[in-house]
Amino acid sequence: MQDQTAQIEWRDGRVPVSTRFDDPYFSIENGMDETRHVFLAGNDLPERFADGFHVAELGFGTGLNFLVALQAFRACGCGGKLRFTSFEAYPMAVADLHAALGAFEGLPSDLMEVDMFPAKLDGPDFELRVILGDARKTLPDWDGRADAWFLDGFSPAKNPELWSPELMAQVAGHTAAGGTAATYTAAGFVRRGLQEAGFEVRRVQGYGRKRHMTQAVLK
Repeated sequence: MQDQTAQIEWRDGRVPVSTRFDDPYFSIENGMDETRHVFLAGNDLPERFADGFHVAELGFGTGLNFLVALQAFRACGCGGKLRFTSFEAYPMAVADLHAALGAFEGLPSDLMEVDMFPAKLDGPDFELRVILGDARKTLPDWDGRADAWFLDGFSPAKNPELWSPELMAQVAGHTAAGGTAATYTAAGFVRRGLQEAGFEVRRVQGYGRKRHMTQAVLK
């Protein structure tokens, strides 16, 4: 995967931007608040957290979503372990990952302590797996089912492959009964793809400058 390492540049000295997709990894306004609004609240978390709760994600990026979810899991007091599986085609160099996460105060330090990309990382209260490669190939081979999905690929306009109806069908096929999905985008073809895959879809208020986002529940 060496030739697949993410190529980035820095905006305002602190926001990593993918040069491949010309898209920032997280909100320029406040990445942590964006994750809480879109992916936690969008999946009715932390209220649903329980021992063994399984989050899956398209697009690991900087690992910010994982850390914000882990922080909320620890704070909710449910005990046990959070399971988190992410699919990533272009892993960040660890130095870039550390630099990106260093912009945030109060995050768990679990990813700041690694010296190589955390494809497999276990802690006393979490199991993290990052499956490297094109999700269109790796997700069909995954034998897991998620309770909640964080759909966090780059912009559908710039990375449409990660939002195709075929991939949304795979997401549905790897979702537990009554499971949910959330994403920052409200693009029509994304919502239709989720609906066709069997999700009940709602367009709700987005974060920051995004007027709308998408929530979905597997019917």
